[in-house]
Amino acid sequence: MVRRVRLVGIYDADGGLAGEFRYAFGKLTGRSKCALCDITHGWNPLGSREWKQACAASPVELELVHRDEATASQLAAATKLPAVVADDGEGWSEAMTAADIEACAGSPYRLLELLRTL
Repeated sequence: MVRRVRLVGIYDADGGLAGEFRYAFGKLTGRSKCALCDITHGWNPLGSREWKQACAASPVELELVHRDEATASQLAAATKLPAVVADDGEGWSEAMTAADIEACAGSPYRLLELLRTL
């Protein structure tokens, strides 16, 4: 039997209009940075076209949440945000660190390819 793994990417930003505004202002002023945000959105609040194309071409299912939307157990599994955490039914563990995500250099294809090999 193949065990299904649930993948959740956690942004280093809060959700909601106020959270999005704070992050955008921080990014603009150089005080906020989230490599996962850069990969999935760039400067487009609705998501980048490249991200949408990469998702359509990949079998990887990645749920995305802001840090204030993540569960306590998801946050506990992440050493630093942003991160991708995985649950194989045994509990959450870190699948990609902030450094791993940063190493994707903004490429949605690279991120999804690395997740596919997990």
